[in-house]
Amino acid sequence: METVLAGLASIVSTEALLDLGTKLLHSALLALGGYIAIRFSFSLIDRIFSEREATTKLMDKGRAITLSGLLKSISRYTIDFIAVVAILDVFNFPVQQFIAGAGILGLAIGFGAQNLVRDFISGFFILFEDQYAVGDYIETAGVSGTVEEMGLRITKIRDFGGQVHTIPNGSIDKVTNMSRGDMRVLVEVGISYEDDINRATEVINQVCQDMIAEFPVITEGPKVLGVSDLADSSVNILVWAKTKPMEQWAIGRELRKRIKQAFDENDVEIPYPRRVQVPIEATKIEKAPHE
Repeated sequence: METVLAGLASIVSTEALLDLGTKLLHSALLALGGYIAIRFSFSLIDRIFSEREATTKLMDKGRAITLSGLLKSISRYTIDFIAVVAILDVFNFPVQQFIAGAGILGLAIGFGAQNLVRDFISGFFILFEDQYAVGDYIETAGVSGTVEEMGLRITKIRDFGGQVHTIPNGSIDKVTNMSRGDMRVLVEVGISYEDDINRATEVINQVCQDMIAEFPVITEGPKVLGVSDLADSSVNILVWAKTKPMEQWAIGRELRKRIKQAFDENDVEIPYPRRVQVPIEATKIEKAPHE
């Protein structure tokens, strides 16, 4: 037993222990420095985008959140990679050979991961062209909803039912953004052919004036454009308005409700399908005499 302990003592010398302790201390300092660098970069990114949004107004809030989140992700991965490489170098790990091998491996993987590369390239151009940002209501890849998260590879969309859809950016070939600029509201109301069109128009115009005074989200209109169609059982009147983004649906619902209430108060009839039965008197069929 004493011989074994003596052998271990010769292997694990005081100098080796001091060297190991020094390397562990350097590694801890490098990890702490990486953590401080990440926190500092996050704080700097938040300050840059908050000041830009508050003073210069060069970008909206959604784009600021999108770009800041992307830059934070890039900053964290970059600092983590540098810290790991530095720690491996402290322990005399062949970092250069490892990086060269990783480069060759990455090239081989790249040929088999074309979809992944396409996702990153598509995500870059989506961000560069500002097609949409976090908080925008968009329709793409067969789903519609609010953008909750956006990165270089994927986009997460929460639809009206609450489900979250994760879509690879390479699958996004067409985007309909409903949160950029004023949105249009079109409401078509039908009246019967027996009603006076001018009188119905005056009733709708009064409703429009009341809504202009009550809803500041309406940026233009509402106003009556005129008769849009002479249908089978109704004369259709078209009402047009513009609202702030994401308010078009609420204004359209409120406009329809108020027009219906105003028509009821002013005895303007909104036609609906009816079935009219016309009685036919039975006729006697005389049989021809047999020959």
